[in-house]
Amino acid sequence: MTEEILGNIHSLESCGTVDGPGIRFVVFLQGCPLRCKYCHNPDTWTTNLNKKISVKEILEKYEGVKEFVKNGGITVTGGEPLMQIDFVIELFKQAKERNIHTALDTSGILFNRNNTTKIDELLKYTDLVLLDIKHIDNEEHKKLTGLSNTNILDFAKYLSEINKPVWIRHVVVPQITYNEKWLSELGKFLATLKNIKALDVLPYHDMAIPKYENLNIEYPLIGIPPLTKEEAIKARNIILVSYKKNQP
Repeated sequence: MTEEILGNIHSLESCGTVDGPGIRFVVFLQGCPLRCKYCHNPDTWTTNLNKKISVKEILEKYEGVKEFVKNGGITVTGGEPLMQIDFVIELFKQAKERNIHTALDTSGILFNRNNTTKIDELLKYTDLVLLDIKHIDNEEHKKLTGLSNTNILDFAKYLSEINKPVWIRHVVVPQITYNEKWLSELGKFLATLKNIKALDVLPYHDMAIPKYENLNIEYPLIGIPPLTKEEAIKARNIILVSYKKNQP
């Protein structure tokens, strides 16, 4: 008998409205290799801190709210879901057997073009990828997250090559990514992709400060104000103008 795969779960949200199309059942996984300065879930960074839940248990919880999310589906986010790829594969495989729409919210930081066996298996059961591009410039990405963006951008290209539907998500932070040069460069890069279905520009907020205080972690962006709604609209327009200008 095959051993049941358990997921290291941070939390579950039964009626998410910002994690893909429709109202979603959202699974937050533990573990992330990135240390984004604006991260609002620092309690998901490490693994083995939370409860282990089986695929069966998650789908039973989904069944309990499916009437509310029938026009949505299941989104797996984190943390970084690719850190628990075997669990996500099994969850999405069984979800598709029930005709549930599946969305993967990832940065793609663990993508490796030289070994795509598991990611291909996961994508087979994934209807939509919510791809988080943190910063378009590699050196600035390292300052912002601690790691290079090479794998992330390569994953974006790979998803385009296999024509997997993607929503691009980009957090805009004053003094960091709220910058016309970087926003234009992002639009230029996105113009090389053929699979983009939506662009979500997410304004930076500082509501996570109490979490950092509770965890005794220094908040990295003290003093940087939240992005206003008007600034978010302007940032999105800069990306889109560059995107349209650079279309092949």
